[in-house]
Order: sequence, then C-alpha cells, then structure tokens
Amino acid sequence: MKVIEISNLNKIYNETIIPVHAVNNLSLEINEGEFTAIVGPSGCGKTTLLNMVGGLDKPSSGSIQIQGEDITAYSASRLTQLRLWNIGFVFQAYNLIPVLTAFENVEFIMQLQNKSKSERYERTMELLEAVGLKDKKDVRPSRLSGGQQQRVAVARALASKPKFILADEPTANLDSTSTETLLNIMEELNLKENITFIFSTHDKRVMDKARRIIRLEDGRIIEDQGIIH
Repeated sequence: MKVIEISNLNKIYNETIIPVHAVNNLSLEINEGEFTAIVGPSGCGKTTLLNMVGGLDKPSSGSIQIQGEDITAYSASRLTQLRLWNIGFVFQAYNLIPVLTAFENVEFIMQLQNKSKSERYERTMELLEAVGLKDKKDVRPSRLSGGQQQRVAVARALASKPKFILADEPTANLDSTSTETLLNIMEELNLKENITFIFSTHDKRVMDKARRIIRLEDGRIIEDQGIIH
C-alpha cells in the first residue's frame, strides 16, 4: 500500500534573486513497511524533502499525497493535526523536553491526543521496554547518554502510532555502539510491526541497514535501489 506519493515536487529558495532549487521536480512513492534511506551530499535536498513530507515546510510546487490526500494545500492547523496523528519524527539533535522524564517525553504526544491515563501508561511502558529503557523511565534527558536520548526520541516518535517515521540524520551525534543499538531497534520495529521508516542520512551504517536507497544530487533522484512493491 502506498503511504506517500510525491509528484513533480519543487522547493525553490531566493526565487526573486538567484533561485536555488533545493528539490527539483522530484517524484517518488513510498510503500508501507519500507526501511528507506535518502542519501547524498550536504545540500542535496535530503532534509528539505523530509521537512516537506512532514508538513514542516511548504513546497514551491508539486504535490505530496499521504494515504491519498494531498497535504500541500493544508492549513497550518490541519498540518499540525496531520503530524500529531500520522507522522513520527526523530531528529539529529534528539529534541527531548529537558524538564520532562523519559516517561513524560514519550507520553507527551498522547496527552495532546487526549488518550486516557491508563492507555498512555501502557503504551509508554511498552515503548520504553522496546527501546531498552524501561529502567530509565524516571530519568531526565540530561542524565541520559546521547544514544539513550535518541532511543527515547524513537519511542516518542512511535507513541502516536503514526503511519510512518521520518528520521533526519538520527545517528549523526552517536558513537558506533549507540548507532548499532539504535538501528537494530528500528529495524526490529520495522520488521515485527511493519512500521515505515524514512531516513535522511550520509551514515554508511544506516545505508547498510536500509532495504531501499534513494540517492539525491542537486535536488533530483539520481539512483533508486531496492524498491519494494
């Protein structure tokens, strides 16, 4: 099943001065259950593409359909709802809320969804166990290692039961051991629960795990290996 369908997508910065085509007439489909890495040099359009798919940035032209609905014309409030219910994010800088514990960080999005206290507790503990951090539930981010913080971020991204996860350079700040642990967790969640993961990365370790690699250059796809039908 198609989760994302992108058609003739463009993102142009400085349109009136010297136009910069961050994403250049790009078309792409992502199917349910994919474990896909979008790769390429800095400035090739990886993060811009992920930000547009996640509704964090608006395209200059083209369409992005998520489960058959074009999100490019959505209002800001509708995009907020889309992100709340359909998209999980994992960022390079973790982006955990420093005053909240690991448990509270994971639980937070479910509070925004008005889930019951019992449902929030059960889901949060299940996810912290899945990422190997059940024993750290009452610990704040400053007392966790970088790898542990990123695993909390993965649990948080999954909390809303999203349609897919967008992971922007998730291993960039991690050592090799933490990277391996994180990638194994995400791969297991992908294989066992059919969760769709889309990475933006230049980390070979992520590429080695990915089952599909989409290579960008100057905002265009120059190579697409391992498409899942």
